[in-house]
Amino acid sequence: MTTSPIPAVVRTPDFPDLSITGIQWGDEGKGKITDVFSAFYDYVVRYQGGPNAGHSVVVAGKKVALHQIPSGILRPNTTNVIGNGMVLDLEKLLKEMGMLRELGVDLSNLHISDRAHLIMPWHKMEDVLYEHLANLASLSDAGKGISKIGTTGSGIGPCYADKALRITALRVVDLLDNERLWSRLNFILNFKIKTALSFALSGDGFADLKSQLPELDDLYRQYRDYAEILRPYICNTAYLLKDAREAGKRILFETAQGSLLCVDHGTYPFVSSSTTSASGIYAGAGVPTGSVNRIIGVMKSYTTRVGEGPFPTELFDANGERIRDRGHEYGTTTGRPRRCGWLDLNLLKYTTMLSGVTD
Repeated sequence: MTTSPIPAVVRTPDFPDLSITGIQWGDEGKGKITDVFSAFYDYVVRYQGGPNAGHSVVVAGKKVALHQIPSGILRPNTTNVIGNGMVLDLEKLLKEMGMLRELGVDLSNLHISDRAHLIMPWHKMEDVLYEHLANLASLSDAGKGISKIGTTGSGIGPCYADKALRITALRVVDLLDNERLWSRLNFILNFKIKTALSFALSGDGFADLKSQLPELDDLYRQYRDYAEILRPYICNTAYLLKDAREAGKRILFETAQGSLLCVDHGTYPFVSSSTTSASGIYAGAGVPTGSVNRIIGVMKSYTTRVGEGPFPTELFDANGERIRDRGHEYGTTTGRPRRCGWLDLNLLKYTTMLSGVTD
């Protein structure tokens, strides 16, 4: 962890647009690296993932865990962008913003994409439900090859699934019109109620699913209030970044998770639900393809991962315990102990290839 803010660094033209990406299974220390490099950059952009990520830095001797807000928020002269490729838990986001305000951090330089998708209460229910169903299936004779993913239960996967499904998705822009917000919530909630009822009819302990869903009026009032608080921060961030590039501003792109958790190229299905390599920048932030020409890959001198899935160099002995204790290998978001093992150079060659790592 670094101490922020560090002394001001003179900005020079020697720093082109930059991506900082993890090239293992995450938890490589990207937050602290982003924190240091943000002193050289005008903008810091998060372009994928959600609150299941965690970057730790230290402000005035206090450890601060950032989950959805870019690590550059700790620098008063840096503009911070939550990109369209992210999925947002608004309740957690507002708590994170409140925590930063208490530390004296100015949030006027924070911008939220109107195209980012929203994690709703039913997404968290679905996350836990799918893990439970996968676990049940794995115990049956017909469940060969089925295993739970090891999700944090934050609703990330179901939210991205609804993004692809489209008709059941809610975006930040939907918050800005009360009539549209009510209409979207009404339709989606009814859809989710019918899904919950179908599960209830199947048995397997799902009879109370419908009762766990919120009431429409309560949900509408809650998200209408969120909208009023967040309205000053919401904009089309693709145009914001276009204007920044045309003005010669330097932009740093910050990833969450690691490249081996990429939904397309990672250890599928034991992955996250977004493109976690540097190739996700262009869709997740809305900048021109190929505009980022410096990519720093961050790695540890050993390997860790959380959740389920393959891990060829994992250690199950005292060496693994020693790495975990010496490296403080416990999740920023969940506190889960991380699986630890030796450095895997084959995997590093693969991930540096995927992201086009230059440093």
